[in-house]
This record gives sequence, C-alpha cells and structure tokens, in this order.
Amino acid sequence: MDVAAATRPLDRLADFPAIPAGWAYLDSAATAQKPRSVIDAITRGYAETYATVHRGVYQRSADMTLAFEASRRRVAAFIGAASADEIVFVRGATEGINLVAQSWGRANLLPGDRILLSTLEHHSNIVPWQMTGAPIDVVPLTADHRIDLDAMAAMIRPEHKLVALGHVSNVLGSVLDAKRAAQIAHGVGARLLLDGCQAVPRMAVDVRDLDCDFYVFSGHKLYGPTGIGVLWARPEILDSMPPWQGGGAMIDTVTFEKTTYAPPPARFEAGTPHVVGVIGLHAAIDYVESVGLDSIAAHEAALVRETRDALAGLNSVRLFGPEDSAGIVSFAIEGVHPHDIGTILDESRVAIRAGHHCAQPLMAALGVDATARASFGVYNGGQDVEALVRGIERVTRIFG
Repeated sequence: MDVAAATRPLDRLADFPAIPAGWAYLDSAATAQKPRSVIDAITRGYAETYATVHRGVYQRSADMTLAFEASRRRVAAFIGAASADEIVFVRGATEGINLVAQSWGRANLLPGDRILLSTLEHHSNIVPWQMTGAPIDVVPLTADHRIDLDAMAAMIRPEHKLVALGHVSNVLGSVLDAKRAAQIAHGVGARLLLDGCQAVPRMAVDVRDLDCDFYVFSGHKLYGPTGIGVLWARPEILDSMPPWQGGGAMIDTVTFEKTTYAPPPARFEAGTPHVVGVIGLHAAIDYVESVGLDSIAAHEAALVRETRDALAGLNSVRLFGPEDSAGIVSFAIEGVHPHDIGTILDESRVAIRAGHHCAQPLMAALGVDATARASFGVYNGGQDVEALVRGIERVTRIFG
C-alpha cells in the first residue's frame, strides 16, 4: 500500500515545531498541536503587549482591549454570527455547556420539562444536563453509527425543551445533519445546542445557516491555546439569560442592596479574562482559514479513507463509525486492550488515544469498554497512516 502517494499532503508539518521528524501524532481529537504563528502570537501577547482589558485608561491597556475585541469579531465572522455581541468567551466547550445549563436551564426548565441527548455524546454534553435535574431521553444511533434523526423525530415531544447534540462525534467522526436536527427540535418548540469541538477544526460552520440556538467549541482543538473557548447563542436568548457567575466586569452598578448586570456578552464573562488565550485563538482562526477549511476537510477525508481501507484488511481489527467519518477512526483489535495498543504504538513513535474518550454510554452501546482512536490534523500525511498500520500489524504479531 503506497498511502503516501495516494494521499495528497497539505505540506504543513513544518509549521508545527512540537512535532519532531518521524513522530506520527494522531491525537488531534484530544488536542491539536500548535502552529508557529499561534505560538508567536501568544509569546508576543505575554512578552511585548500584555495588559489587562476593559479596565485601564493607559495606552497599552487600550490597545490590548482593541485587540481583544477584534478577536471577538474574528470569531463571530468565523462561525457566521451576525454580531460580535453574540460571542461569549469561556474556558472551553465544557464551560460553555455548563453556562447554558446553569443559566438558561435554571431560568427556563420547569417541572415536567425534559432534555433530549444522543447516545454518542461526550460526558461534557451529558453531565451538565443531569445537574439541572431535568429527565433525559436518549436518541439511538443508526447501524453505521450516526445519530438516528428518524428516531429523534419519532420520539421528540413538546416536553423536550432542549436538544443537545454533537455536531461531529469525538469517537466515531460521524457528522450530524444539523439543519434537520434543528428542524425537528424547533418543530416542538425546543432549543438546539450543538457541541462543535470536533467540527470547527475540520469543516466550515455557519451557525445561522445551521439554525441552531447555541453553539460551543474549544480553542485547543482548533490549533489554538488551552483555556479558551466560545459559546455562541442567538442574541434574544442571551439577552434573556441571567448571569451564572458574579464578579468584576459583568456588572453595571453594585451596591450592598442591589446589583444590576451588564448586557451580553460581558454579563457572562466575570473576572479578568484569558486575554492572551483570546489573542491566540484569533491567530489559530487566521491559520486555519489560510489553509482553507475545504482543503482540510478533503485532506482528512483522504487520510480516513486510506486508514479504514488498510485496517479493514486486517481480520482481527473492528472498525467503528461511518465510512465517511470526519478526521477520526476508532477501532478495536480482538483480544487486545486498547491501552496495550496505545503503548505498543508509542514504542513505534505513533501517538493515538486509547480509552472511553469521555463517552462511556457510547462504549456501552458499542459493546466495548474502550477503543483505540486515530485522529488527524493538517500536519498528518500518508506516512503517518503507514506508520499506524505498521504499528497495528506489530500489535497483532505480538498478541498472536
């Protein structure tokens, strides 16, 4: 198999200083490596231009505030938001979902209301909804491991006030037909939240076209820094939501008798923000768009196709997810624990994820305790697929 010849490279490996020659990094679904442009933006932010934002009257603070808000506008344009005021900076998608659950949920979920999730959700899109106390119903998967929207249409009821679904599964790589999901949810008056962590690094996202009500993603999976993420919501929804944390920056006036709150997005950004993280996120979006999301999607689709074709030829390997999964291939080897697969592959300088991937209900539905997962980024090429396949062949030889 000449995967290197069959897979057209993006030739971006040189942009990533933390990936040494001969190391196949196949864990981008957990966190993406950082290009030099993002590292440089973060370094400048701390070493040359650092100051607080929205507080100082001195020039550097004013300049950093302008850069911070320019980043908010950049994020809004990246996901098709109508206004920068629809963008709330959070620590990551986990915090974004918790914010919606604790703010919107506290204000809107009444006794008798229910929440609808799917079998493939990440724990971060399960546990926050459990914490609201609302009963949860679960949409099953199709035979090829996609969210079964026909089943969702049959089971959704007016009691379902919120539907929360993964746009792309972090385990299976299956892509949700988000527009149909929105149509089904809105048909009974429910709001739709999409977890976009695995979508925004590998496909163009337009929240208005998707017709969702909330959208969340994390910067570190988008080749940006850790500790920064985004919650987008429709402006009329944000306007109606109460704050979920109190502190500086989210207030209008404070007395010991009463506090009035700032309008969104400041209402939801209590305390000093992750200033340099926001700057790094801006640089990451610039980088991804310079490569081109269509090019990234095509590149990762080719790598997935070559990987699945190669692994399908090994009798002991079981593949999960649809044939056209987005940048992610999960698999199991008969008689071998995924942790052993990961350890042996590491000896061959191939880095994958092994475990339940923060999706234990999905593992139960698949009938396994864990899987091995290879996930791709712009820095991967056919040589990484070949290294993965050679490593898996070595695993099968070791375990007979």
